[in-house]
Amino acid sequence: MGTPPPLWSPSTDRILEKVIVWGGVALLVGLFLFMMLPAVQTDVGRPVRRTECKNHLKQLALAMHNYHDAYGSFPPAYVVDKNGRRMHSWRVLLLRFLEEGGLYKQYRFDEPWDGPHNRALAAQTPLIFRCASDLENTTEANYFVVVGPNTVFPGATPIGIKDITDGTANTILLVEAIHSGINWLEPQDMSYEEAVRGINCKAGWSISSRHKGGAQVAFADGSVRFLPNDTPVEQLPRMLERNDGQEVTWPSQ
Repeated sequence: MGTPPPLWSPSTDRILEKVIVWGGVALLVGLFLFMMLPAVQTDVGRPVRRTECKNHLKQLALAMHNYHDAYGSFPPAYVVDKNGRRMHSWRVLLLRFLEEGGLYKQYRFDEPWDGPHNRALAAQTPLIFRCASDLENTTEANYFVVVGPNTVFPGATPIGIKDITDGTANTILLVEAIHSGINWLEPQDMSYEEAVRGINCKAGWSISSRHKGGAQVAFADGSVRFLPNDTPVEQLPRMLERNDGQEVTWPSQ
């Protein structure tokens, strides 16, 4: 009867070492992939959210044109009372043209946007006023008109297409922005001075988004363009002013 082989040998040690090493490698790889999963999911969702944002701007621009067909002008940036106090936003005026007639009927124009009755509607933010990429505060608006003497929205005075002498395809109607702190009902928008700072400007509130590399704007002809972060700042006034006679040079997409 021969001697049985030993239960433990140097070869067994080597096999065990390999199992431990490769098991550790597999664990580290698995942990790395797990940590990266949210980022991968976010990257996958970006094109979808950017497309959804673009569609929101297109729908808002179409509603603006339907308002124009009904009243002969785009809505004013805001409606004021007899003392010049801002009472109502263009967003409220557009509700009937955005399949939000029920919400429009609940709104009272005999009190300001933040009056006791209207204040209760402030939390009912229509999704059309929100970008899917910006989920920080569901009552904040993400789409704004730019208020300035020579923009399409000088304030309480409505402007018609006939007043856009630079051409509707060259003149900005709506812009996208984040971190506004502006409730969708509030008659407050982006100023001309803020809009010309640049795209995703770090020096203050500006045309901005959570989309990688730029932000989207709608033009008065209903088209939507993605403006990259490196859009020359001297081009923004040319896009924003409706009657300056300056040629627009389009940034590469």
